[in-house]
Amino acid sequence: MSKTVRLTMAQAVVRYLCNQFTEIDGERVPLFAGVFAIFGHGNVTCLSEALEAVKDTLPTWRGQNEQSMALAAIGFAKAKRRRQLMVATSSIGPGALNMVTAAGVAHANRLPVLLIAGDTFNNRLPDPVLQQVEHYGNPTTTVNDAFKAVVRYWDRITHPAQIINSLPQAIATMLDPADCGPAFIALPQDTQELAFDYPEVFFEERLWSIPRPRADRDRIVEAAQMLKSAKKPLIISGGGVRYSGAEEAVAAFAAKRGIPVVETVAGKGGLTHYHPVHAGPVGILGSTSANTLAEEADVIVAIGTRLQDFTTGSWTAFAKDAQFVSINVARWDAMKHRSLAVVGDARETVNELDAALGDWKMDASYMTRAKGLFAEWDKLLDDHQTPTNAPVPTYAQVVGLVNASAGDDDHLIVAAGGLPGEVQKGWRVKNPNTYDLEFGFSCMGYEIAAGWGNAMANAGRSTPYVMLGDGTYMMMNSDIYSSVLSGHKMIVVVCDNGGFAVISRLQVAKGTPGFNNLLKDCNVETPDDVPHVDWVAHARSMGAEARHCDSLADLEAALAWAKTTDRTTVISIATDAYAWVPGDADWDVGVPEVSDRSDVREARAHQEDIRKKQRVGV
Repeated sequence: MSKTVRLTMAQAVVRYLCNQFTEIDGERVPLFAGVFAIFGHGNVTCLSEALEAVKDTLPTWRGQNEQSMALAAIGFAKAKRRRQLMVATSSIGPGALNMVTAAGVAHANRLPVLLIAGDTFNNRLPDPVLQQVEHYGNPTTTVNDAFKAVVRYWDRITHPAQIINSLPQAIATMLDPADCGPAFIALPQDTQELAFDYPEVFFEERLWSIPRPRADRDRIVEAAQMLKSAKKPLIISGGGVRYSGAEEAVAAFAAKRGIPVVETVAGKGGLTHYHPVHAGPVGILGSTSANTLAEEADVIVAIGTRLQDFTTGSWTAFAKDAQFVSINVARWDAMKHRSLAVVGDARETVNELDAALGDWKMDASYMTRAKGLFAEWDKLLDDHQTPTNAPVPTYAQVVGLVNASAGDDDHLIVAAGGLPGEVQKGWRVKNPNTYDLEFGFSCMGYEIAAGWGNAMANAGRSTPYVMLGDGTYMMMNSDIYSSVLSGHKMIVVVCDNGGFAVISRLQVAKGTPGFNNLLKDCNVETPDDVPHVDWVAHARSMGAEARHCDSLADLEAALAWAKTTDRTTVISIATDAYAWVPGDADWDVGVPEVSDRSDVREARAHQEDIRKKQRVGV
């Protein structure tokens, strides 16, 4: 007869998580590195009791906001390239719902995080309980059902025995390269407290590994034939290349075959900026070099990318008759836009495609042209990043100085606003996998929280540089305090351009005068004297070091000083709200079909011209 151990369901969940392991660079490490938690009545009496007992094995970190602590867990997972995970737990009601946005970030970016929220009572005896939202026609519905739209795995544990099957399935989902994303488990309050005789074998240590599915051999042959027929092939390297660990394989393949490589937002950082095959970022936030090559390409090998509109220029960036080979571990992504779907792990598939190509390679003149285009792009970046005597510096100039200050192994974290375009174009990656631009969900508020998670993931090895605008800082900044509290240093650069500058740019470009985006264009009491936030005083009030800069020279000195501090350091500088680095591809957005404004009508006509260039596909 198998042995059992009597535990509450909450205790069993925690014990199980503590006994899951993985390997990173040959070292055996816990699969779950820790827990971000904000406790409330839905998780404080049972789950916290279990977590407190293992605090030296599975550390718990106190967040300030449920959304941001879950974003920190996502930033951690991204820094670990999906090989090690974090848990985020909340109480019921508003605490749980605060994590829904973070779940959307993880789902859109295919990143793993285990979300655990308290839930209402299964027995319904005390209903309605504090923070319960009642559904008259379906009393089984709780706020936790909201997660179903934004997670890969969802479960509600209504009996203690259910975790025996549920927890392994949740982990398998999060580690599945094709189905990777957030997992959510709801723990009703009365189920957490129940004791059950769990089989001891359930708690045996388990070593998890990430599978590498192989592609169909016939599809490899077809892909090789398509490449051999190409006159101007191009490789698009996506985030899947980094998560597969395929950076070296892709770079070697491209160099051997003479094919330039352009990068997506998630893929940037797989290659260093000056790698011999690197031709720049592609798409709406892309470079002139990459977008020129994309427009001319006849066969595009898309590796590990879901071909989001910012990569494809809303499918205007490529010739309509260009052929796509899509290498992707997820069939859904590989099938897009009539691509030849080569479904398999990026690293293994690229190596197998290389073997199938025999001695074929492009004429060296093709790569020479690509590198010439890239050199022109690099000079354009220099021109835009070189300091001038202008009273207010540009994003490009600030990015250039921060880039120069950062160490080779330091990580950059950016998300929404105007900075994504400027860093995607202008950040020169020094070492692979040191770049985190969250643009799958473009979530304002990701930056500082993810910086905290990144600092945990790379403790003692590098310092995260977080860059964000004033609008994003105002939206979510409390993890500056979290990082000070926990001792995880980051350097935060706040670019103050007076509001939501980049969305104002889009608004004006499509014919509407500046409205409700820049602070001066808002419904304010004193339009000629808009109240200004003292970023330095605010950051210092949370225990951080801070300094304001009045010039680029000040910024350079402040960045050098920030390296010497012993805690999170915030630097603020005013930046131009209207100056941007060129190189963009087209973007399809909705523009009013009728309007009294001539500027809107003109923008509508231009948008229709853009749509005429789109490839027809699925």
